[in-house]
Amino acid sequence: MSEYSKNLIRNGQLTLNDLQCFDVKNEAALLVPPDDATWLVTFDNWIAHRTLLENRAFPVAVLISSDADFDGDLSQEVHALCKANIALIAIDFPSYTDGRGYSLAQLLRNIYQWTGELRAVGDVMIDTVYYQARCGFDSFLIKPGHDAQLALAALDTFSDTYQKSYRQPIKK
Repeated sequence: MSEYSKNLIRNGQLTLNDLQCFDVKNEAALLVPPDDATWLVTFDNWIAHRTLLENRAFPVAVLISSDADFDGDLSQEVHALCKANIALIAIDFPSYTDGRGYSLAQLLRNIYQWTGELRAVGDVMIDTVYYQARCGFDSFLIKPGHDAQLALAALDTFSDTYQKSYRQPIKK
C-alpha cells in the first residue's frame, strides 16, 4: 500500500478513505445501500429514506452539497440529521473558489450543534485545509494530484490567530 494512496486527513493523521459512494442512478434497484460498510449517501437520499437509514449496524455518512439552503423546511431536516446515528457529515467543495461550504460548516457546528466528524470533500487542496479546520472541519479528503502530506503540514500554518472564537485546527 503506497503512502500516496492515503489522501484522507483524519484525527491529525493520513489514512485511507474507506467511504463508498452510493449512487442511486447506478444502483436503481436499491433505495438505500446495504448495511454492510460505511456508505456515503446524499442529504436528499437521507431525507427521503431516513427511517431505513437510521439504526443500522453500519451508520451511513451524509453528503451535503455546497448549495444546500438550511433555511425554512430544510432546517428541521438538518436538526434531525445532527441528532441521528450517522458516521459523519461531508460537505462538498465543488471548486476552490466556492466558499459556501465554510458557512455550512459554521452553521452545523454553531447553530445545529453537530459534534461528530465533519469532512471536507471535493476541491480540497493544501491551501484550504487550515481555513476549513478553522470553520469546523476535522477531516479532509485531499483532491487527487495534491500532496496529502503537505496538506497535513498546512494545519500547522499559523501558530496564533486573531479570531479566538473560531476553532483551532487539530495539531499532530
